[in-house]
Parts: sequence; C-alpha cells; structure tokens
Amino acid sequence: MFNRRFLRIKIMQALYAFFRDEKADVKVAEKNLFTSIDKTYELFLYLLSFLNNLQFVARISMEEARVKRLPTQQDLNPNMKFVNNLFLTALNENKHINEAWKNYKVSWQNDQDLVRKVFSEIKNTTFFKEYLQSEQHSFNEDKKFIQTILESFLYEHELFNFWFDEKNIYWTDDYYYGFFFLSNWMDIVSSTKMPAPILYRDEEGDKKFVGELFLKTILHSDQFEVMITEHTKNWELDRIASLDVLLMKMALTEILYLQNVPVKVSMNEYIEITKEYSTPQSGGFINGILDKIVIELKSQNKIQKAGRGLAEG
Repeated sequence: MFNRRFLRIKIMQALYAFFRDEKADVKVAEKNLFTSIDKTYELFLYLLSFLNNLQFVARISMEEARVKRLPTQQDLNPNMKFVNNLFLTALNENKHINEAWKNYKVSWQNDQDLVRKVFSEIKNTTFFKEYLQSEQHSFNEDKKFIQTILESFLYEHELFNFWFDEKNIYWTDDYYYGFFFLSNWMDIVSSTKMPAPILYRDEEGDKKFVGELFLKTILHSDQFEVMITEHTKNWELDRIASLDVLLMKMALTEILYLQNVPVKVSMNEYIEITKEYSTPQSGGFINGILDKIVIELKSQNKIQKAGRGLAEG
C-alpha cells in the first residue's frame, strides 16, 4: 500500500529529527521510524473503520426512531439506501479487513458520540439528500458516495481532525497520508471482493529499503557533507537549507549504496519531495548539485548498480 515516495518522506522526517538531537540513539531512532510507518497504517485502518461505523450508527438511529413514542411515517418507513450501501456492506463483511481491525485493536466503541455527531451533520448535507433520492443503486455509485464523504466532508472536519491529533502523536503529520492512501485504495476496489489493504507493497524489500536508507545516510553523513561542500564552493554549507542538505545526503545514499535503485529514480524522487517540503528554489538547486556530483562519480566509476537496466543509472 505505501509507495516508496511515502517511505522516503518518513525516512526524511526521522533523519531530520535524528540529526537535530545530539543525544539521539540510532537504534531507538530506527525503531521509532518503523513505528511511525506502522502508525500511519493504523490511521488508515481507523479511517476505514469510521466509514463502517457510520453505517452502524445509521442503522441504530433508524431502530431508535421506529420505537420512539410517536414515530412519524418517515420513522416507520425510512429510506434504507445508506444502511444498505453496497460498499459499506462489503467492507463490514470482509474477513481480511476485519482481521486487520482486530490485530490493530481498531475500535470506535468509546467514541460513538463523535460518530453520531458526524453522521448527523452528514445527513443534513445536500450530497447526502441527493444520494438518497437517486434511483441508481450500484456498487460503484455507492463507493463514489463514500469517497465524497471522505474527501469533501471528513478531511476538513475540525472535530474529526482534532480526534486524530489527540489520539496519537504520530498522526498529526500523517493525517493527509491516511486519507490519500484510503482514497487510492478505494479507487482500485471495483467489486465486493475487496483487496486486502496491506502495509507494504513488498514487505521484505520495502523494510530493507527503509532500514538501509536510514542507517547508511547516518553512516556516510560526513562523507556526503564533504562532497556537497566541494560542489557548492560559492555557498557555505550552513547557508544552505538544512532540509536541502539532508535530501541530497539521502539521494547520494541511494546513488552510491543502494544498488537496486536507478540513479534517475533517486534524483527525480528527491526533487519531487523538495517541491513539497522545501523552498521553491530548492528543486533546481538540488538538481544542479546532484548532477555535478553524479557526473564526477561516474567518471571515477564509483556508481555500481546491480540488476538489468541499472548499470547506466
């Protein structure tokens, strides 16, 4: 589920914290890095479970309305479209997803007031009323409606955001990614046979990538500072944004010490990450410095890539 760019960003965040803490322990920092990745997956599962709980609350609300002292005709004959939503029903019945919720102890049982409040607000939206009145009833339409709730309502919901901020310190910065990966996962769901939302696309390969990139960037940090300094002679290193220096160090780690990652992929990935996390000028600056370093490294035959199509970088 998590792509390599997301993993690079998590490593970047962990390394940034590590280098800023003079007393940081490498093993503890590495453990915290993997915990942070795992917690983002847990956030994803909580979002998925919340959608499931909306359907549960809708069903309970209908039952409560039916047995109240003076039920209306609408209470006695409610519109069942949402409680019969095909996507949510399939979600609730999916063995793999239920197993993941159980393994991560994901539950909204103690926060049903929040679920009820949010559902009450959703019921009053125009898009919810239009959904109930629509005569279409297909899996794709039902899924699209749930994506509307997710992207157009929940993502910007202040109280919903606050709950995640309070629940776990790791989720403050990962809220966007939880929604992003859930939306992407829903995009590939095309029937009631939902694919299991796994943590890593290639668990062995991705974990190795995370560990090696993190540890080798630390191990060769001083070496990379010398290389960067040599190619930024008109700049003092402390005048270059610390995040830009870190991103160049990570790129050089991949270029020199991760044999199965193409040079062009590494350079392009960090330039893209720079656009999101650093200054507007940083992308071009980093690209120029890395280009010079790579040309020099190639001329010295220091870049060794393993695997078909990787030798040329």
